[in-house]
Amino acid sequence: MDTTKHDDAGTSGSGGSHTGGSRTGLFRTPISGGVHSATAVHDLPPPALAVRNLMEQARFAHLCTVMSRMHHRREGYPFGSLVDFAPDPFGHPIFSLSPLAIHTRNLLADPRCTLVVQVPGWSGLSNARVTIFGDVFPLPAEQQEWAHQQYVSKHQQWASQQWGNFYYYRMHTISDIYFIGGFGTVAWIDVNEYEALQPDKIAMDGGEHNLKELNSMFSKPLKELLSTDEGEVDDVAVISMDSKGIDIRVRHGAQFNIQRIAFEVDHSVETLDEATEALRRIIGKSRWHTRAQL
Repeated sequence: MDTTKHDDAGTSGSGGSHTGGSRTGLFRTPISGGVHSATAVHDLPPPALAVRNLMEQARFAHLCTVMSRMHHRREGYPFGSLVDFAPDPFGHPIFSLSPLAIHTRNLLADPRCTLVVQVPGWSGLSNARVTIFGDVFPLPAEQQEWAHQQYVSKHQQWASQQWGNFYYYRMHTISDIYFIGGFGTVAWIDVNEYEALQPDKIAMDGGEHNLKELNSMFSKPLKELLSTDEGEVDDVAVISMDSKGIDIRVRHGAQFNIQRIAFEVDHSVETLDEATEALRRIIGKSRWHTRAQL
């Protein structure tokens, strides 16, 4: 695993200066100390697990294929396109592809590609993203229904409406994984470690519904929590959740940054109810400290 320092990860796009985290569980300033220190200081999942969680929570990604010979003027160039996907139990992405799409034709001619997956609610270079290198092939006819069920599980009705017009493909071989997690986390992930991990239960169950519920309950309290003496924030949104905490997109005017709140519990948070209770404790503790200082 590469522990290269990356001074820009987690800092690009942040507006203005921010003081260090003085409130319990809140980290205001991303660090640049490499994978291990970032993971420890911000109470993040290990990088390989963070990638598995990201693959579960994201629904769309950028697929970069090699332009095939039929587009002779651009043969050999990278061709980027936006696709939907669903991970299989080993974290290998499955795609529902049209036979008419350029990226599908490219894959049939050359299966090499990369998939760039970004955290939902992406707003800039401070957000987590991963680049997965691999080879994509069409699944055999006897696995098409299985792949369809993977899609229905992730995309619900939207996926089932495409059945019959699209064919399912899978990244059979993952050769490399490059992760930028924000908060100073940059790493080449061991593929075997990635494939052996199970994502956090809370990342698998609920997905976008859980994020919507947290935002409906905590949008105003989080806005108060994240405001400083320098001024109030204009908008906050929970964009990612794992067993250890949440990542929040914060807007000051036209500037965005990502901030982390750790759950501060001695066990893995697995359900929406547990996450809700953990956030209520943190917000309640912050309000108590604020009143005590007045």
